[in-house]
Amino acid sequence: FWAFHVVLFIVGAATWKHTPPRDPSSDRVTFLSRPQTEEWKGWMQFAFIMYHYYRAWSMYNWIRVFVSSYVWMTGFGNFLYFDKKKDFSIERIVSMWLRINYFPLLLSWATGTSLDLYYVVPLHTEGFFMTLITCRIALAFEERFFMSYYKSRIAAIVFSLFVHVLFFETSAVDVLKFFSDEYHFRFQADKYSAWLGIVGGLAMKKISEHMTWAYGTTHRSGVAWGQRIGGLALIVLWYASFGKIADKYTYNPYHPYIFVFPLIGWLMIRNSSRYLTECHSTFLEFLGRNTLETYVLQFHLFMNHQVQYIPIVVPNSGPTGPLQLRVLNMLVCGFIFVAFAVWARNITVKTQTTVTELVTNIKKKCTATPEYDGVEQDEEESSPMVSDIKTGDVELTHAGNK
Repeated sequence: FWAFHVVLFIVGAATWKHTPPRDPSSDRVTFLSRPQTEEWKGWMQFAFIMYHYYRAWSMYNWIRVFVSSYVWMTGFGNFLYFDKKKDFSIERIVSMWLRINYFPLLLSWATGTSLDLYYVVPLHTEGFFMTLITCRIALAFEERFFMSYYKSRIAAIVFSLFVHVLFFETSAVDVLKFFSDEYHFRFQADKYSAWLGIVGGLAMKKISEHMTWAYGTTHRSGVAWGQRIGGLALIVLWYASFGKIADKYTYNPYHPYIFVFPLIGWLMIRNSSRYLTECHSTFLEFLGRNTLETYVLQFHLFMNHQVQYIPIVVPNSGPTGPLQLRVLNMLVCGFIFVAFAVWARNITVKTQTTVTELVTNIKKKCTATPEYDGVEQDEEESSPMVSDIKTGDVELTHAGNK
């Protein structure tokens, strides 16, 4: 487990890339850029898979923080999208639902695997819809009640928190047992993760302004080192108070309320200079782009029987085989596993794109204005309309009906 993390660190350092801003004269510093979030997801996913593969149960509390960080990013990223684009269209909903659920549902149906095993998928789905509703309420507060930007957002976030508390801190949460005991546990473990991501998204503008002041034109070393020491202190505080608890059943009740401390600590360290915000590991970014697919396929290709067994493709590489053959077997299975994950992601994105285009065309047909008989349209009026629809990472350009 630890040896392969050392290898990952070396590969990550070897693929370290600096991407300067498009405008060299700009002093703006971006907090938590898209490449950095993909890098973050990449190394957390690697740790998550190795945790299962090598039975590193002593890392349980850390892995719980990593899973919650994923869900936190769901609230964070979707808040930034909805807050900026104000796109609450059926196309966006269908697109994101397909991106999150299409492959896991298909795989579950094809293999007869319980969806309990893919518990992160419903967590992300719920986080997406919760963020969408919260942002829509915020926009309604701003437009209908003429509230300022921050007042409307804070009011919507507080309302969302109230609903969370009303559900998760009362017996109402037991309705999740209707689905399964696993869902009942998993949703409670991350009951505030996506909501805290929304809070982080709202704070992003102010954080970026602070970082631009601290590291834009002049690098303030005192601020940088204060930020690093503060971040490390938060991680140490979490570990000393809760992270070192060996019994997971003792740790679990505290987790939803304290996982955010190591998360904030890591972000403070990772973004403690302009150079660090503009750099990322391309290899870890690659892993991060395929986390959903590697998450679900790990249970079938890299491991199997609910991660209780591993496939053996190299002869004599079983538990009693030589170390070299066991490592070789892991590398061969890992290569096949990642290749299939990349392929599955490409298929999912193509399906996402096609279905979203179909929904858009159906929507246009249903809302098209009928032409009046006997009225001639000129050539310009009858030419196709072109519209651009942002669907996650894919931009679709298509023609409407004449």
